[in-house]
Amino acid sequence: MSNARRALCLLLALSCSGCATVNVLNSKKTDPPLVYGGTRLDWYAMHDGCCAQDRFGALPPAYPSVDLPFSLLLDTLLLPLSLAAALGVTLVVSGGN
Repeated sequence: MSNARRALCLLLALSCSGCATVNVLNSKKTDPPLVYGGTRLDWYAMHDGCCAQDRFGALPPAYPSVDLPFSLLLDTLLLPLSLAAALGVTLVVSGGN
């Protein structure tokens, strides 16, 4: 097996624990931290924070240090939407006709 395939298999296995950003956005909590929520959840887990479920509405991934750069990227891409949601701006989007 080539090194690229091994790396891909390792990344797929690690991603089974979930992405912190996706976990926070899918949480059932009424007011989860939206702005860089996944990055903050990873950082919180890496520094032995307790009660992540209560604070973020989601459990951190099994390997938060591996997930951190990916959550940072996704949180940055979603920053305009998360800022709008945090400020209470409602975005009405309609499609078609």
